[in-house]
Amino acid sequence: MNETPGSDAWLAQVTEPIIEPERPIIDPHHHLWRKRFGRDYLLDDLWQDTASGHNIKQTVFIECRAFYDKEAEPHWQSLGETRVITEIARKSQQQTEQPAINGIVAKIDLTLGDKPALLKEIIQAHQQVAGDLFKGVRFAGARDARPEDLTIALQALPYLYGRENFRQGLRTLGELGLSYDTWHYHHQNVDFCDLAEAVTDTTLVLDHFGTPLGVGIYRNASDAIFQQWKEDIRRLSRYPNVVAKLGGLAMPDNGFGWDKRDCPADSDEFVRRQKKYYLHTIDCFGPERCMFESNFPVDRLSISYPVVWNAFKKMVADFSESEKHAMFYETARRVYRLP
Repeated sequence: MNETPGSDAWLAQVTEPIIEPERPIIDPHHHLWRKRFGRDYLLDDLWQDTASGHNIKQTVFIECRAFYDKEAEPHWQSLGETRVITEIARKSQQQTEQPAINGIVAKIDLTLGDKPALLKEIIQAHQQVAGDLFKGVRFAGARDARPEDLTIALQALPYLYGRENFRQGLRTLGELGLSYDTWHYHHQNVDFCDLAEAVTDTTLVLDHFGTPLGVGIYRNASDAIFQQWKEDIRRLSRYPNVVAKLGGLAMPDNGFGWDKRDCPADSDEFVRRQKKYYLHTIDCFGPERCMFESNFPVDRLSISYPVVWNAFKKMVADFSESEKHAMFYETARRVYRLP
């Protein structure tokens, strides 16, 4: 392998004409950080990607355990991330020729739901720092029995979604008009369905399709996993407070293997191998409850920014204009209360 997967040179091996370059897009899911996967990914790096041909109008930053204040008490450390990202976002808003970061989804420990005064104090502290940028919370539920097999292995509390203090925390978010994002693995979709049934007044955003795993013990089980995943997504779509993000399936742990190749995926291969996940989710939820996401720079390990948005556009080429607008722009604008 001559180039490192995810590097500019590696990604530059695949170039494509931009499809529908005028279509307005909100990218509702990206990260910013230092020194992960061998490189920084900060505002200029994001803008390098968003300026690659598609009409990205605005973005939403999703927490990624970066820029924490390690000197603070544990429940307050993530406020450091919100401070740094708020400063970056305000800078982005001053550059009218580039897409602004108009939303922040922060990490806050929602198991503090049984301590409502403390939870509200922490939420208010994030709101005071970020102002109208603060849109919601991600306190992810991902947990697997074999984290050693995974490249990105979050070990949340066991059965987080069933804990009553966590559910109380989610209800507090809803009372405050804030949304909840989560990321978990495919075998946790059933637990998430139970959560959606129990907490009906808070908007719940499912990231990355519930991450069907394809490495380690799951490497040779993709067909069985997909069949169960389809049933779980169908059930989950019955809860009207749940919204689906369409993206994040090109992480190393999804098992498609692009991050280990000499060259990244092109949009045709991406569509051929992943379209069934996207179309099933859209069929279940409807376009008005779906939003495309880049999940950059994580998915950058497999595919470039212009190519992944080309792939999204190819997948829904036969949909109506209003349906496309919902998935590329309006659902994200509505859910995250963006300008």
